[in-house]
Amino acid sequence: MVNISISPEVKAKCPLLQLGCIQCQLEVKDDYPELLQLIQTELAELQQRFEVEDIAKISTIQASRLGYKALGKDPARYRLSAEALLRRVVKGKGLYQVNNVVDLLNLTSVKSGFSIGGYDVEKIQGKVKLSIGQANEPYEAIGRGTLNIEYLPTFRDELGAFGSPTSDSVRTMVTPQTQHFLMPIFNFAGEETLEQTMKDAIVLLEKYANGNNFEQIITT
Repeated sequence: MVNISISPEVKAKCPLLQLGCIQCQLEVKDDYPELLQLIQTELAELQQRFEVEDIAKISTIQASRLGYKALGKDPARYRLSAEALLRRVVKGKGLYQVNNVVDLLNLTSVKSGFSIGGYDVEKIQGKVKLSIGQANEPYEAIGRGTLNIEYLPTFRDELGAFGSPTSDSVRTMVTPQTQHFLMPIFNFAGEETLEQTMKDAIVLLEKYANGNNFEQIITT
C-alpha cells in the first residue's frame, strides 16, 4: 500500500478529514458495454432524484465545501469533482466516457457525493502526503491545463503535487497501460457512509476491471 498521510496543517483546518484508500491491480479497458449500461441506469435515477439546487445540500458535498472554505478555497469557483460531476448528471449532460476504471470511479463519486482520486501507482514516487497547495505551484490538471492549486488540499510525492479533490493531474493519470491503481476517497466530515462506499467501489472494480490483490485503509 502506498504510504499516505495527512499533513498537520490540513488536519488543523479539517480535523474530521479521512481518506478511504483502495489499492489494487486491475485491467483498463476501452470497451465495457455492461458498465456503460449500469451507468446509464444509475444516472437516470440520480437525474430524477435531484434538482441542481439540491446538490450543495447533500451531506458529503456540503461537508466538502465547508472543508474547502476552511482551507481558504472558494468551492463555487473551484468545484469539488463530485459536485461538478453531479451537476452535469442532473442537467442531463451525463458523465465523461474515458475508460472503465475512470468511469466506475466517477459513478461511485456521483452516487456517494464523495470526491475521489484515481492514480497509476507506478507513476507515484515515494511517500504521499495530503497538504495545502502553494501559490504558483506547477500543476497540469486533466482536461483543464494549468490549475491554480493554492489553498487546495493537494497530494504530493517526491516529485511534487499530483492530485486534488477538484482535479487529478496528468502526471499520475490512469491510462490503458495502468495495472496498479490507487483510489483515495475524500471524507471531509467523518461520514459513516465511507466504509460502504469503499465496499461498493471494490465490487465495481472486481466486476468491471478485473480488480484483484486489494488493499484498503482509512487514513486519519
